[in-house]
Amino acid sequence: MDERSTKSQGGGGSPKEVRKVGTASAPTNEGGGTRSSPHKGPSDMDLMKERFAKLLLGEDMSGGGKGVSSALALSNAITNLAASVFGEQKRLEPMPPERRARWRKEVDWLLSVTDHIVELVPSQQQLPDGSNMEVMVTRQRGDLLVNIPALRKLDAMLFDCLDNFKGQSEFGYVDSKDENEAEKASRHSDKWWIPTVKVPPGGLSDSTKKWLQYQKDCVNQVLKAAMAINAQILSEMEIPESYIEALPKNGRASLGDIIYKSITDEFFDPEHFLAAMDLTSEHKVLDLKNRIEASIVIWQRKMNQKDGKSSWGSGVSLEKRELFEERAETILLILKHQFPGIPQSSLDITKIQYNEDVGHSVLESYSRVLESLASAVLGRIDDVLYADNIARNSSTESNGKQSPPNVEETIEKTCSEEVPGCMTLMDFMGWSFDQGDNVKKSNSTGDLDEYLKDPEKEKFMVSKTPDSKKVSYLERLENWGGMKSPTARQ
Repeated sequence: MDERSTKSQGGGGSPKEVRKVGTASAPTNEGGGTRSSPHKGPSDMDLMKERFAKLLLGEDMSGGGKGVSSALALSNAITNLAASVFGEQKRLEPMPPERRARWRKEVDWLLSVTDHIVELVPSQQQLPDGSNMEVMVTRQRGDLLVNIPALRKLDAMLFDCLDNFKGQSEFGYVDSKDENEAEKASRHSDKWWIPTVKVPPGGLSDSTKKWLQYQKDCVNQVLKAAMAINAQILSEMEIPESYIEALPKNGRASLGDIIYKSITDEFFDPEHFLAAMDLTSEHKVLDLKNRIEASIVIWQRKMNQKDGKSSWGSGVSLEKRELFEERAETILLILKHQFPGIPQSSLDITKIQYNEDVGHSVLESYSRVLESLASAVLGRIDDVLYADNIARNSSTESNGKQSPPNVEETIEKTCSEEVPGCMTLMDFMGWSFDQGDNVKKSNSTGDLDEYLKDPEKEKFMVSKTPDSKKVSYLERLENWGGMKSPTARQ
């Protein structure tokens, strides 16, 4: 057997190396010893090859053919990347450079797949003789062309918001083992893993509170924009047959008698409806969402069912069923805004699992992780405002003065002042929806709470035949005030 060996000639002679042809010799130093090279991790090219090999195999690295679809594998890759990068973001502070660089690099790898999802569009080409001829050229698919740049901008806005907290000194964080009794009282019991916020004894200054509210408004617009894109993509995904086969035969069986009677009553108020529901836990909110989404699917199938003899046949007029569907979608919209961190519904999970469109998979997962990060940042800001409210109450009680108003009421009063320069989120982000035909721009009408208090909410309370024109999720969100940007400050 041919082995590598090293023999020295004489006592002080130079070493002579005998090795295989075509093999590299180990680097040596002047004394003949092997020079130690610093440890280096895998290169970016090796990491990228590993990521895409896993995607091509459907996450089945054994090669046994038991992997998932490419669309689901790509969705899982974006979700897992976000969990590993954003999962440690428990404080209002800039993201560490190494984690930021990893996110930028690896999300660019995963998004590069969409550059090759194209469609043919007509284009004018000038011939040598000066005449023009129409030819078909390839262009990135329309929904990707509009939404990928928008999501990248939302991504950058979230990182900029976190960067804005660099150097602030009015509040800080303490670990659970180092907190005292007063700090334990300011902690939300359901957020034991989050470091406790520490504010000055008398609370934050008014300027800091206004600045925090402005940051909250900015993140809230990012959240609503990400929610709008995510909902639009999910609505375009096909409903799997496995979900349809598991549905009840009618909306009453899905909703239950009480909820069904409330939605189909002649007078309907979504605010009163949700106030009567038990939404004290995340499980109950998710259960209500699953029931309403199932009923919407049932009603839509019955409206589109042409065979009157089928078991899916319609027993209620088309106009009433459209009205019921609109009311149910209104309830879903309010639930999504009141509980932005709620887990995905059964319908959404089934759609993602059985989706085979890679473009939809990328848009859905990217918008979902940005929605999750924005919701987390909002939660951290709320933690600071909550600790400030506790500190102010404690300071007032110790001085024997009247308790101050609730922090949210104070903030709402501060932010309700008329300030010129208000703009919509589309202007704030520089969006232009002229590129797509499925999204239209309309004027903002105020925030969600203002809408619910508006006397015109009677349009949901009075039974009437809805217009035949369907309103997109983004149009509905903007009309409900979801697209209104933070008020410009002087």
